Amino acid sequence: MNESEKKNTYYEEFRRAGISRRDFLKFASFAAATIGLEYSAMGKVIEALETKERIPVIWEHFQECTGCSESFIRSAHPLVADILFDYISLDYTDTLMAASGFKAEEAKHESMKKHHGKYILVVEGAIPTKDGGVYCAIAGRTALDILKESAEGAAAIITYGSCSSYGGIQAASPNPTGSVPVRDIIKDKPIVQVPGCPPIGEVMTAVVVHYITFGRLPQLDSDGRPKEFYGKRVHDSCYRRPYFDAGLYAETFDDANAKKGYCLYKLGCRGPVTYNACGTVGWNGGVGFPIKSGNPCIGCSESGFWDNGPFVERLTNVSGGEIESTADKIGKILLGATVGAAVVHGVAANIVKKKELREGLNRGIENAEKIDHKLND
Repeated sequence: MNESEKKNTYYEEFRRAGISRRDFLKFASFAAATIGLEYSAMGKVIEALETKERIPVIWEHFQECTGCSESFIRSAHPLVADILFDYISLDYTDTLMAASGFKAEEAKHESMKKHHGKYILVVEGAIPTKDGGVYCAIAGRTALDILKESAEGAAAIITYGSCSSYGGIQAASPNPTGSVPVRDIIKDKPIVQVPGCPPIGEVMTAVVVHYITFGRLPQLDSDGRPKEFYGKRVHDSCYRRPYFDAGLYAETFDDANAKKGYCLYKLGCRGPVTYNACGTVGWNGGVGFPIKSGNPCIGCSESGFWDNGPFVERLTNVSGGEIESTADKIGKILLGATVGAAVVHGVAANIVKKKELREGLNRGIENAEKIDHKLND
């Protein structure tokens, strides 16, 4: 096979960029851990990156603030942005690509034609439909028209952020531009929704890596979200959960309890009804998410969160449990040293889990190298 006949694989792009084999394995290990693969399955990621051709990506921007792109390019892993922007063949994104105007549009249409039925369409932002969609136009064409054209030849669509997934703030009442999410317009393509305002960068990456590795989309919940990251409530993985169980709450944002890091449930936290990986994956290298900054979860990964009431309004009807009816009583019943011990134990357990995750990633890199040696023997 001559040079021109070789597959344009991800690993080949690594080599062309001068990235070492060890750094390649680091990314493979990170990717495997991100999509929840065990050690025994890590070889699948390595093999996929070595043998499969790059998947072209067309990234459209409509009614949005570009916060999703900002979250994505600030992913904690140093190779993530490089992989998706340089090596996955991101053929079009009007926010980040070097070309502009006619040249940019020409590149997009050439890629969609060449890779018809194979490329991934990423959509960031809601789509206005009122008055013919005139409230968002690019190069003289409406977002509605552009979306339909770009979606026609796509193998699958990924909606990054709550705007493209649910309509976002643009679709909030009274929705003057008639904004809607992608799924209200495109009905004949598989759609993976990755909501959040913004979503977590590593989660955005994982969806694409899963597709690369297995040639199919990840398992989705009833709302079209990847179960791996939207299968549990923020409440269930929150480091403040032991305080909730013990009935220890902040009553105001600046009282003594808030300064001690007590549960923010009474200040409107929507963690009990919000499904996301904030408490397990997090932002900025996994070290933080809004609750760690002292602000309650506002439920940004749930449909219509802008219209779900004031963000600081206390939940009174939580589906799946009588939380409100028991929260006040718990604090009155569970008092004394036993409560304090339980809380300390719970918080310590969460800290240990974070440490285990970090150590697990380091072990994953070592395991990837062992697998690599076996594959090459």
